[in-house]
Amino acid sequence: MGNGNHSTAAGFVLVGLTEQPELLLPLFLLFLGIYVVTVVGNLGMILLITVSPLLQTPMYYFLRSLSFVDLCYSTVITPKMLVNFLGKKNLIFYSECLAQLFFFVIFVVAEGYLLTAMAYDRYVAICRPLMYNVIMSSRLCSLLVLVSFILGLLSAIAHTSAMMKLNFCKSHIISHYFCDVLPLLNLSCSNTHLNELLLFIIGGINTLVPTLAVAISYIFIFRSILHIRSSEGRFKAFGTCSSHLMAVGIFFGSITFMYFKPSSSNTLEQEKVSSVFYTTVIPLLNPLIYSLRNKDVKKALGRFLLGR
Repeated sequence: MGNGNHSTAAGFVLVGLTEQPELLLPLFLLFLGIYVVTVVGNLGMILLITVSPLLQTPMYYFLRSLSFVDLCYSTVITPKMLVNFLGKKNLIFYSECLAQLFFFVIFVVAEGYLLTAMAYDRYVAICRPLMYNVIMSSRLCSLLVLVSFILGLLSAIAHTSAMMKLNFCKSHIISHYFCDVLPLLNLSCSNTHLNELLLFIIGGINTLVPTLAVAISYIFIFRSILHIRSSEGRFKAFGTCSSHLMAVGIFFGSITFMYFKPSSSNTLEQEKVSSVFYTTVIPLLNPLIYSLRNKDVKKALGRFLLGR
């Protein structure tokens, strides 16, 4: 941060999701409800998987980690958004802005790789069922989760370090509801080529690698499912994958729409709507998708509520 960068020292003003006063209270109530359900749903999933003997398998180990990530990166974004719906100036200090960016990148990257690990788990379960317990050992599962967080941490360090070198003298008004990379780059009067290159390389790798890995896993999965003779067996196998496919499609679809498109192809309001999907809607949907579409989770929840 340069010495003359006074707007950065004071902080930024977040425009928010909308500037229409009549929408602020309804949106506050809507996103407050979403956040409450997100917290309850993900904490409930973490608790249920931890205490239920029925859910002590690699798939649910990954799902518990996914719920933790969803809870964290929703909490990084949503509380500040809720405060801004009711506030007048919506100031966020420079250090708070960078901290929000840092933790957001960690958790959003970790989510992508956790979804990839879950795809590999489904591949082993369906394509190599006799070797499942050997391949998906507790050591490998822990390693996959650890690598997901390390990759998220390295990405966050790279983006945040590059952002700290920029001067923000054009304006201190961020046309967004949180400190994301693109809105911050738009405010900088420094050379942002390095930041844009990092966004392209890191964002590309963290999107392309998980997407290809998931796609390859499901090519083998679908081939194995089609070789199952009974329709009941095929339906059951598809059922174990459908929840994960829904989560993957929503997550990577919204990320790709937001970051990998021509800069002139969408308006700011469309970008905000896309951001809402992966910052608030996905953390809400994941526990609902996996709980409502999973017999084991329903059974474990029933036993937990009955105290058995």
